[in-house]
Amino acid sequence: MREKILLGATDLFLNYGFKSVTMDDIANALGVSKKTIYQHFQNKTKLVEATTLDLFHSISCGIDHICSLDKNPIEEIYSIKKFVMEHLKDEKSSPQYQLQKYYPKIFNALKHKQFEIMQTCVVSNLNKGINQGLYRDTIHVDFIARLYFNTMVAIKDKNLFPLKTFSMDMLMNNYLEYHLRGICTPKGLEILNQLTTTNQSSK
Repeated sequence: MREKILLGATDLFLNYGFKSVTMDDIANALGVSKKTIYQHFQNKTKLVEATTLDLFHSISCGIDHICSLDKNPIEEIYSIKKFVMEHLKDEKSSPQYQLQKYYPKIFNALKHKQFEIMQTCVVSNLNKGINQGLYRDTIHVDFIARLYFNTMVAIKDKNLFPLKTFSMDMLMNNYLEYHLRGICTPKGLEILNQLTTTNQSSK
């Protein structure tokens, strides 16, 4: 039952936002009583914390799997982007923004975990790209990795990038291309151009 509640709550939170969804909404969607939910989660804050951690672990495991497939690093970045977007439902409800505003302690703890995971992943991707001659060997790996993480956080700020003007898919695609064009060698650019052309033609 705990797993069922987690899955149902996660789906509702991602679709409608952490603030918007009530415990009544979750109970009604799952066809259970609120009492049943409170048997597993003391309050809504505990449920929000559990769902965000559960989603974080699911996405982390998926990213680890993609990294183990030994794709070239440019394809790897786009595969991770596609996987994350599928799990976060294009973030139509701005879940990160609501989490930051209404549950700042959970948001900050999650951000710290995300940084640790992403730093390892991005540093590995950058070093692999340099070794394969796809990224310039003059880039400062730690600087680029930190810049990458912070920009990923920034593009989810709805004050900076309102959803009415910028869809999350548009922001992610444009930022990834911006990031890669800044670090790719001519050989890397050939692969990037092929990938972006394929992505545009498949829309």
